[in-house]
Amino acid sequence: MSAKNINIAIVGLGFGAEFIPIYQKYPNATMYAICQRTQSKVDEVGDAFGIEKRYTDFNELLKDPDIDAVHINTPINNHAAQSLAALRAGKHVACTVPMATTVEECREIVQTVKETGLTYMMMETVIYSREFLFVKELYEKGELGRLQFLRASHQQEMAGWPGYWEGLPPMHYATHCVGPVLALSRAEAAYVSCYGSGRIDEKLIPKYGSPFAIESCHIKFKDSDLSAEVTRSLFNTARQYRESFDVYGSKKSFEWTQIEGEDSVIHTGEEPSRIKIPDYAKLLPEEIQAFTTAGVYDSDDNQHLSFIQGAGHGGSHPHLVHEFVSALLNKRQPYPNATQSANMTCVGILAHDSAMNDGKTIQLPDFTFSNP
Repeated sequence: MSAKNINIAIVGLGFGAEFIPIYQKYPNATMYAICQRTQSKVDEVGDAFGIEKRYTDFNELLKDPDIDAVHINTPINNHAAQSLAALRAGKHVACTVPMATTVEECREIVQTVKETGLTYMMMETVIYSREFLFVKELYEKGELGRLQFLRASHQQEMAGWPGYWEGLPPMHYATHCVGPVLALSRAEAAYVSCYGSGRIDEKLIPKYGSPFAIESCHIKFKDSDLSAEVTRSLFNTARQYRESFDVYGSKKSFEWTQIEGEDSVIHTGEEPSRIKIPDYAKLLPEEIQAFTTAGVYDSDDNQHLSFIQGAGHGGSHPHLVHEFVSALLNKRQPYPNATQSANMTCVGILAHDSAMNDGKTIQLPDFTFSNP
């Protein structure tokens, strides 16, 4: 990796294809290679975006000495093994959520990052969404006052999704709601207690032995008087899709919109008011600012390559790219780094364990703390 340019390889070209044009326009980054198991798919994407280096074998990609960093967008059960393989091959890693599916996998990634001195970033979209950035700005300006409580939810209906999704415990994919409550003040979770509620279809239960329709977890922050509550559902629960984040402060509080398309609410004392969330493209290099708003791809001709996110998960995609690449260029830690990512991910894994044990309080392991 030169001081002026970083060669990026994207692995997984469903959701991952959305990041290609962002990397292509990012200063001091080269969208160097792509990887997908199906030759026809990798050629379709490569031809559309003019990318010459194409791989159908992840291990072969890792042998390419010109690749500096990989951005992994593969199924959840591949994240840990592929992140570890990439780190051990000398590549920096950005990986979509979650970091891993077990506590031990998280531990191994954190340890490997320490041993190699390489960079790892979990690409959690919500903590770079315009809604989160708006609340973060209020908090940093002191407008919220003292933080008193945080709440987040991620509710969706995944009936009919194939493979590993069937019957997945709600908290095993929880970083979209865990991430924002920890990220606002850059906190870490110390311990969790979680209860399961309701019951999913019987045919969905055997794969993971998880019966719950909803899991609701309380998180106690490390070295803080704060706690948070996060709620997650995946099956048999009537609710419009929602990723929400509420913050209660001594001066002002923020509550996410109840229904998609409506405005969020700011409470100043006891007085509520509707608020239009601004865009935060101003935080980005000019070359990628356009990617925070509708139109993820360069042209309409390319939009068929992946599902259209509209503004890319609340405009987060270019912010994620900027955080990862700028961290590499400036030789600093990204947010969240490996340790912070492990803390966010292990909250969900251990929360489900708690739910299966009638709400037992479970401590986060020391390796998930920046300062054990």
